[in-house]
Amino acid sequence: QVQLQESGGGLVQTGGSLRLSCVASGGTFTTLVMFWFRQAPGKEREFVSSIGRGGTIITMGDSVKGRFTISRDNARNTVYLQMDSLNPEDTATYYCAAGPTMSTMEPHRMDYWGKGTLVTVSS
Repeated sequence: QVQLQESGGGLVQTGGSLRLSCVASGGTFTTLVMFWFRQAPGKEREFVSSIGRGGTIITMGDSVKGRFTISRDNARNTVYLQMDSLNPEDTATYYCAAGPTMSTMEPHRMDYWGKGTLVTVSS
């Protein structure tokens, strides 16, 4: 069974940057499509970005396009989310996930989840 572990969250001021990491174990990382989701208090879990086996990227949502960049390092079994120009609306728990294909981004379609890492952006 695949296990995912996020890290890199914390407290940052408006306009700052963070890089989240997610390390996968227990499976063949190169076969996985990797995703980042986030969930703010009182809100639904929201798709942020995904990256395919060969590096194909999808980033959805006007609020994050141009500010967040997903990448993967297959040699390290790791996916990253670089977050720039952060604002308080980005405050959320960020979750790493693995899913079957690039064609769907719904949370219920994911096969594996990390436990999340909290990002707090102060005003």
